[in-house]
Amino acid sequence: MSGGWGWRIRCCAHHAAALTGIRGVHSGQGGGRAAAAATGKVHRSLIKPMLFRCSINSVMCRPQSRLLYSSCVTCCYSKTNSEAKYKDPFKLGSNDLKTLYEDIKKELFITTQELREMCEYYFDGKGKALRPMLVVLMARACNIHYNNSREIHPGQRSIAVIAEMIHTASLVHDDVIDGSNSRRGKKTVNQIWGERKAVLAGDYILSASSVALARIGNATVISVLSQVIEDLIRGEFLQLGSKENENERFAHYLEKTFKKTASLIANSCKAVSILACPDPTVHEIAYQYGKNIGIAFQLIDDVLDFTSCADQLGKPAAADLKLGLATGPVLFACQQFPELNAMIMRRFNLPGDVERARQYVRQSDGVHQTTYLAQRYCNEAIREISKLQPSPERDALIQLTETVLTRDK
Repeated sequence: MSGGWGWRIRCCAHHAAALTGIRGVHSGQGGGRAAAAATGKVHRSLIKPMLFRCSINSVMCRPQSRLLYSSCVTCCYSKTNSEAKYKDPFKLGSNDLKTLYEDIKKELFITTQELREMCEYYFDGKGKALRPMLVVLMARACNIHYNNSREIHPGQRSIAVIAEMIHTASLVHDDVIDGSNSRRGKKTVNQIWGERKAVLAGDYILSASSVALARIGNATVISVLSQVIEDLIRGEFLQLGSKENENERFAHYLEKTFKKTASLIANSCKAVSILACPDPTVHEIAYQYGKNIGIAFQLIDDVLDFTSCADQLGKPAAADLKLGLATGPVLFACQQFPELNAMIMRRFNLPGDVERARQYVRQSDGVHQTTYLAQRYCNEAIREISKLQPSPERDALIQLTETVLTRDK
């Protein structure tokens, strides 16, 4: 993504209203919104503030990275960038995760060589392991908050293992559904072994994660993480569908994003907080942090589909458009190029649709607005995690919001 953007930001009241809207998404507060939150649905009234155009006389900003700074809002991660006082989150959590993939392979105890090779294919240590990292940092942050102990419980570490297993199983299944040929810079499981065997491999990884989850022995934790499986399936169904009503598309997109990506992070963070302490307030903080950083992560992922090359991504660029999916940059671009609406409805299936849609997105501020929306979700994640007692792990979780916003792959 090119630097030197000129952004005009709505300040103060408008920015606060937008953040209020974000807090309402999937939160358990507020009348009719609570019912929607229980199913992961986004109340339509919350989407309006997100669709504003960043254009009213305020402050011109020229950020050096993808971050956007407003003079009206004190951004915690701007301190992270300038003071450089936080430890590298990945170094801070590395001791807890140094045997992560070996432990996963132990959970995948398989005597059939071919099935073992398929199930272990993505557990090669080359993934980002962002989810396990978030889980162990959240576990320590909650432990310190509750009883000033930095020791991580065995059950909490098991959740980090389980989260990576569930995530990887979903990747295997996604590649089958999407017909993908590459993942993390190498051939997909379905490309090497075929779709039928790939589906079975994904199923096996999920079943092994369920066995590991049952061993934790906490009924609440089991219930919380079981919700992730349901959300993944519902999210995939949402992705297979589309909304004819233009006003409902963004809500549909955010709901799908929560279920397919953020639910795993949110519920994994909540699960380790449950094992850390009995305080429901802490459980909600952990959940809200995970939810917001999870949505931001996917928003940036959708931006990278338009701004990074295939070598950086480890998968083909413009993959979402080729699958017929309208993500944040496209939906924002519709405001400037209404002709995109017809392409969205036919899922970009006519010759030339994909390239024309890419051009419209490039000519619009869709990428900028999606990035800004991701930043606002990160602001909300910071606001939540800052309620915990200060600790290196809590500060590392704040630092990770900047990592999410500035990544290029």
